[in-house]
Amino acid sequence: MHDVKITVLMPAWNAAEYIAEAIHSVLAQTFTDFELLIINDGSTDNTMNEIKKFDDSRIRIIEQLHQGIAVALNKGLEEAKGKYIARFDADDICFPARLKIQYEFMETNPDYILIGAEAEYITESGEYIFTMRYPAYSDSGIRCLSPTICPFSHVTVMYKKNEVIAAGGYDNYAHTFEDHLLWVKLITNGKVCNLPVPLVQVRFNAASITIDEKWRGKKFKKIKYGCINKGFITPAESLKLQQIIKKQDVKKIKKGAYHTLIAKKFLWDNYQPVKARENLRQIITHYPLKPATYLLYLISFLPQTFISFLYNNISKRPG
Repeated sequence: MHDVKITVLMPAWNAAEYIAEAIHSVLAQTFTDFELLIINDGSTDNTMNEIKKFDDSRIRIIEQLHQGIAVALNKGLEEAKGKYIARFDADDICFPARLKIQYEFMETNPDYILIGAEAEYITESGEYIFTMRYPAYSDSGIRCLSPTICPFSHVTVMYKKNEVIAAGGYDNYAHTFEDHLLWVKLITNGKVCNLPVPLVQVRFNAASITIDEKWRGKKFKKIKYGCINKGFITPAESLKLQQIIKKQDVKKIKKGAYHTLIAKKFLWDNYQPVKARENLRQIITHYPLKPATYLLYLISFLPQTFISFLYNNISKRPG
């Protein structure tokens, strides 16, 4: 394949249920000078079979043993042919003009090294939940944020490959926040921003390694935000995070975390209390002794204005 302008970098691990839809959305882009680089991170399901159903010269596949998303992304950075990297996950959906809009911005504004965009979040089944709005969009606004506030949705970003490589790439030790730690380092090297338009649909997925942080516990959050504040993570801290994640890598726990997150989004971000209660009942079935669930259930009967007040004054506290 000749050099291309954009590499769409997609790590995939056991994504057979959703990856075909994700690939279709990339191949349907109105901007066509790209490669879709898929890093199959040791999938044990039918992920590879789903990928091989596509006959398109723009698709390039690299297989590796399961080593985690940061290792897969760094491998992708090494192999990418594009000047720009468009990050994307194997269970999400790109809007048709995503690459065109971001490429044109980057070419028109060469002093920018990374741009994000808004995203529509959906359930596992594809039901719309809410649209992500950022606390800051401009370069100056993002620089004023606390380092503990993640300024971008990872799967919406497009960045200059060489700038990310020069910044050290993704930290293999920063389990579940390899992107956030990278942004902390990267924004000191050039201008960044978020575009005020949704370009991706992000699927909340109970099988994902990323779960509602409230379920991770205080120890996990203390390590994570401590590392973000200082800008690096040690092997010892990484090991502690791995132990917590491994302990929580249980279907029941991840389902509980998934329904908790969906319920909160249907309260805070898109006031639909009936749908929130549907998800809360799912949690109560499996975790009947979790008091926070009952509190959320009671809150769901309050007026929207009061719920918004609670969210704005309590829920946005970092950590």
